[in-house]
Amino acid sequence: MPMDADVQTHARTLAQRSPDHLRVGPFTVRYNPGWSLKYANYAIPDQGAEPTTGDLDALIAAFREHDRLPRLEFLPGSAPAVEPALLAAGFTVENRAPIMACVPGELLTPKPVADLAIGEPATDAEFAAAALVQHHGYGGTGEPEDGVAQWLRTAARDGGVAALATVDGVPAGAGGCSVPVDGLAELAGLAVADAYRRRGIGAALSAHLTATAFGRGCRVVWLEPGDADVERIYAGIGFRRIGEKLNISLEPV
Repeated sequence: MPMDADVQTHARTLAQRSPDHLRVGPFTVRYNPGWSLKYANYAIPDQGAEPTTGDLDALIAAFREHDRLPRLEFLPGSAPAVEPALLAAGFTVENRAPIMACVPGELLTPKPVADLAIGEPATDAEFAAAALVQHHGYGGTGEPEDGVAQWLRTAARDGGVAALATVDGVPAGAGGCSVPVDGLAELAGLAVADAYRRRGIGAALSAHLTATAFGRGCRVVWLEPGDADVERIYAGIGFRRIGEKLNISLEPV
């Protein structure tokens, strides 16, 4: 099976393992009751899905009943009929994001960063510090929702990876690798605090998370870079493009 197909299967399976997921027609909805960020709530179509108008109406209603933006993330090639159906229903393409992956033996060591320490959070205070860095890194203000730290806790508890980076003891970055499925894990939620950006912390943290996932038995770590600059950082530590993911949503009326 091509690696991009493995990635789509991984994302769908992980969503279906969540106790809060929803099944609506040929869709699995990854629903996070404690985390309203749109990137933490989206639907994934079944392989080869051909949704009807009724299926899409039900999907939109399910998102709105749970106070979430109707939104999907998926590899278009896994279900070619879905994108045209969504566009006809009024959905708008957010972006077509590259998917990158790294395998053992291809991970490169980034330049060292002075006074940087990276470890796995263990205490409530450390998980809270990591969640706060992520929350602010993705544009949030104030305190993060409970679901931010819970994602990291679940990753650390169930075979994935959570990491907190500090500089001279001050939280500077955080991120995680999801719970693995069939040897695949997603590197996600990576954030660096504003005051510590452009120092190489993102590359160091990404390499640490990836190496730790490989050390725990993963055969592939994949991710979606946020933009071209971030893609270059990941390419610099050994990640390569393997496909493209469609992010598409229906704005409120």
